[in-house]
Amino acid sequence: MPDVRFQPVASQMPFAQIEQDLRAFWRAGRIFERSVEDEPERPLYTFYEGPPTANGVPGVHHVLARIFKDLFPRYKTMRGYRSPRKGGWDTHGLPVELEVERELGLRSKAEIEAYGIAEFNAKCRDSVFRYVQQWEDLTERTAFWLDMRDAYITYDPAYVESCWWIIKQLWDADLIYEDRRTAPHCPRCETSLSSHELALGYQEDTQDPSITVKFRVDAESLPTPLRDAAGADTFLLAWTTTPWTLPGNTALAVATAERYVAVRGDNGERLILAEALV
Repeated sequence: MPDVRFQPVASQMPFAQIEQDLRAFWRAGRIFERSVEDEPERPLYTFYEGPPTANGVPGVHHVLARIFKDLFPRYKTMRGYRSPRKGGWDTHGLPVELEVERELGLRSKAEIEAYGIAEFNAKCRDSVFRYVQQWEDLTERTAFWLDMRDAYITYDPAYVESCWWIIKQLWDADLIYEDRRTAPHCPRCETSLSSHELALGYQEDTQDPSITVKFRVDAESLPTPLRDAAGADTFLLAWTTTPWTLPGNTALAVATAERYVAVRGDNGERLILAEALV
């Protein structure tokens, strides 16, 4: 048998120091920068990453998401591509505004206008970069290689104009069309909400009131044997959690496979119900 020798490993590894030494090696050797700058003739691989909002403290879930995102440009770099990665900060949306509203004690759009739109926007701009240093530390510690020194900012006019430029290219290519959709609307903020913003207001335990509406029916329009049982005061019952939509209704629907019966209510009226509900 070959002479196998095992190197003893210390039971207490200085992981914190190992991490610091590794980060210092990356910085001193400009490892990420060299992976982009060396051999500029290599084919380009572009990876578009949705930027985070730096007005919130990064969490464990951000570590997992950034590791996944880092796999693609790192793999393509190993396959011979040049993959520059530009960092960015998302500065739009209600999360930023809501944070500032809580700090200022504002509760409505009218109070924001009274405070001053320009002053409120300035507070939002300051709030966006509150935790930027923590984000940069997390980015480096997880080896998520990004160019953070020249990060783009979504409120910057140059970035906004670049978005309009993209839309213009799509318009010129006849790839833009007009359509309509239902969008959730916040009556307090007086603005439409994205799916992410809508999720911020969800509550697990809420009261969901509903009503049951009586619709008087014409006995002659009923099928037999309900026609014989119905009289002048016969009603179909409809249950709804959205009573404000009732004026737009044009018909009542019944299930053809169900059995319906006519019962007498407390006020002497006849109610048509599904037999299973009696």
